[in-house]
Amino acid sequence: MAAEIALLGVPSCAGTHGPGQERAPAALRAAGLPERLAAAGWKVTDHGDLPVVPFRTDPARRTSQNLDRVVEVVEAVAVAVGGIIDAGAFPLVMGGDCTVTLGVVAARVARRPRTGLLYFDGDLDLSAPETTRSGVLDTMVLSHLLGEGAPELYRAGPRTPLLPASAIVAFGHEPAELGASARERMARHGLRAHPCTEVTAPGADPVSAARAAREELTAGHDGFLLHFDVDVIDSVDFPLANFPHFNEGLPLDVARDCLAELCSDAGLAGLVVTEVNPDRDPGGDLVRTLVDMVTGALESTLDARGRGA
Repeated sequence: MAAEIALLGVPSCAGTHGPGQERAPAALRAAGLPERLAAAGWKVTDHGDLPVVPFRTDPARRTSQNLDRVVEVVEAVAVAVGGIIDAGAFPLVMGGDCTVTLGVVAARVARRPRTGLLYFDGDLDLSAPETTRSGVLDTMVLSHLLGEGAPELYRAGPRTPLLPASAIVAFGHEPAELGASARERMARHGLRAHPCTEVTAPGADPVSAARAAREELTAGHDGFLLHFDVDVIDSVDFPLANFPHFNEGLPLDVARDCLAELCSDAGLAGLVVTEVNPDRDPGGDLVRTLVDMVTGALESTLDARGRGA
């Protein structure tokens, strides 16, 4: 019997820099994601989308923009993903901005407290309201997971912090983007992080680096979630991210191979895909390439599971 994968769209731009990501779930479906997953061997159930939350600025709360709306989205994601987990399915959550991952983690931790998280992202997202200039909440995801930032968010789960630093491994971020406060928070928590400059250093083997990052979690945790932000890919190669990183990040082929390696583990308990902005891809070629990447990577998950449920 095929393993079941449950699609959930979270078309929210509440926590981000601008509009576009609310159209990502529809674009991924239109590019054939459900059909491709089924062809790879998954039993696919589509749970549809949560309500659309469009982008707006929030002049009344400049350092934590749209906090109330982001909290509502996180709580709704936690309920929806909790139902998917309880039904025994593998959640594939299509964002939406990076704050979506807070809800996915909350749902999983409520059921499996020893859950790990691989954070495959072009940024470490260690900002906080007291250190931010933009007030954009999807730049603060790891801070909130670690129990810092806005109390309304870091308490929006079954425990505080939602995850200890020992349960998180970050992979692929651009170190030049780290400010002083993020570096201080990273050091204080002892966060394990493997920047893109390490992964692609001369003589390095990116796939082996991805395997090592994954194995850092699988040894001591009851499964792990994978957060995949497309801005981990150099925007010159792949300009699909809502917030581009030109001449930074991983080359497209390296990101594809690393994603497949990160997914090639029977302990993978869910995947969140974020920051996809179809407005940057009028012809749809980039979204189709992303569907290729995701379905290929999740085929490796099935292989790791022995194609069983």
